[in-house]
Amino acid sequence: MSGNDAVKTAKIVVWWDMKDCPIPEGYDARQVRPSIERACKKIGYSGPVSITAYADQTQTPAHHLQALSSTGVAVAHTISECTCKLMYEDIVEWRDHNPPPATMMIISDHVEGDFSWDLARLQQRTRYKLFMAYSVQTYKDLFLLRNAAWLWKKLLEEGGGAPLVAGGLSSAMFYCKSCKFRKHLSSYKHGREEFTSARWYTGLECVTKTWRRNYRVTPEHATAKIQVLWDMVNCPIPEGYDARLVRPSIEAAFKKIGYSGPVSITAYADYKETPHHHLVGLSSTGVDLAHTLYWYKGSRMYDDVRQWENDNPAPASVMLISDVDRDDYIPSLISRYLQKSNYNCFLAYSFRPCKMTVMLTSAEWLWESLLSVFSEKRRRHILKKCSENASTGMFYCKLCYDWDCESLDEFTKHLSRSKTHAREIGYSPKNKRIRKAPPK
Repeated sequence: MSGNDAVKTAKIVVWWDMKDCPIPEGYDARQVRPSIERACKKIGYSGPVSITAYADQTQTPAHHLQALSSTGVAVAHTISECTCKLMYEDIVEWRDHNPPPATMMIISDHVEGDFSWDLARLQQRTRYKLFMAYSVQTYKDLFLLRNAAWLWKKLLEEGGGAPLVAGGLSSAMFYCKSCKFRKHLSSYKHGREEFTSARWYTGLECVTKTWRRNYRVTPEHATAKIQVLWDMVNCPIPEGYDARLVRPSIEAAFKKIGYSGPVSITAYADYKETPHHHLVGLSSTGVDLAHTLYWYKGSRMYDDVRQWENDNPAPASVMLISDVDRDDYIPSLISRYLQKSNYNCFLAYSFRPCKMTVMLTSAEWLWESLLSVFSEKRRRHILKKCSENASTGMFYCKLCYDWDCESLDEFTKHLSRSKTHAREIGYSPKNKRIRKAPPK
């Protein structure tokens, strides 16, 4: 059985926030489980389904509780303010004891912020299929890769099916997340415990914040190809540094931690503002140069990451050299590819970010530390070797789609003669149009 077939028949575990996604008025609660199972089967997933429903069950009608439990839905009582926190703790605990293949389904409107960020990092290390359902479709999540998603009411409406026969014994468990033991919700002892629990810290605890930033190389990635995306604006070549040493320094950093696969480097910058000797030095060592403007740089790198994923099936590695923020969309995009397939990620920056990025990195470096790996004697030897065995990188203009060349002279002529580039000086990112250059 292939891996894809195995996951489609593997277990499906559902965590359901009943406050966010309640049982609609007049809806037979016994239809919830069949509706979820039918929705999964409709997209090819037929594994056994287990469901846990979280809510303040003192507010849930008794006939709903009886109907849910009669169909094997586990009922968990929580304090409303703690539901998200407790549900996430159960998800993390389940992941620790249930290796893939398996499918997770989360029914909630609050899978965002720390919940989404932390789960995305967990998914990059251990990949499960992820289904979502919500009562209101909010903004598109930047972090989590979803394999399927439904609007809650639509999922229930499409369930259909004949009414179930009433009666029968309860086949599910009841949990009290406030007391940590099974207890009638109306008892005095439960009320006292819940009053105490109401003072709990309700914020979600991110389990991946304590994870290391460097990990051992895995056999499948040791010799796989590595694509480097280098933002020369955030991480420039230091003054007095020979540009021909950039590639050897990056390759040496990889080899030091066990990676020996072929390395491709693309450097993004406004090359009309880049010293000519840097262009010569970089291109002579096979570094591809991509011309773009500051306010276009992010979108062009984003497009190239997407193209890289299409052209490079896993296992493969990508390195981002840039100063990134937790919510930047390029790290978010890379993290989605890491959740999807067995990719690997590296990061270098000019200063350590104040917040951990959503990308789960195998190694991180400070940019100038990475460039200073060689002794002076070793540098002279490398530069001599570069002079003897020069290679040529490609030149791309990211403002003129489908324009590239292999000649630095042709590249510089394009930037100086093209009508489009002649007007770059007057471009304003605020009004998104090109103005003519001011008269001299």
